[in-house]
Amino acid sequence: MRKDFVLIPDDEPGVLARLGEAAGAAGINIEGIAAFTGEGRGIVHVLVPDAEEALRVLSAAGLDVRAARDVLVVDIPDQPGALGGVCRQLADAGVNIQQAYLATGSRAVLAVDDLDTARRVVGQ
Repeated sequence: MRKDFVLIPDDEPGVLARLGEAAGAAGINIEGIAAFTGEGRGIVHVLVPDAEEALRVLSAAGLDVRAARDVLVVDIPDQPGALGGVCRQLADAGVNIQQAYLATGSRAVLAVDDLDTARRVVGQ
């Protein structure tokens, strides 16, 4: 089970460096990340394999983890239309995608409103 952490740091130089350095020093691989800024704040989504350790490490580095949720991580081919195909399957099953980003290894990270159905649809 993979977790997506949400951090909402100040929009300032070095935040992602601190995040990456803290995770790296603890041997935690960041498998996916999406980061945006606006109105002086950032929104950072981070995909990690070990949620408990990552929470401890990020908190110790002064990074405030605001939320964590289980997400669907789907291997997709790196080719046109692959993401659309997976998303269409979920939509046809009535699953709403609430958040999406790409991770290492051609994987889609999807936060959905019905994780059990989504897993069944994609064969997990």
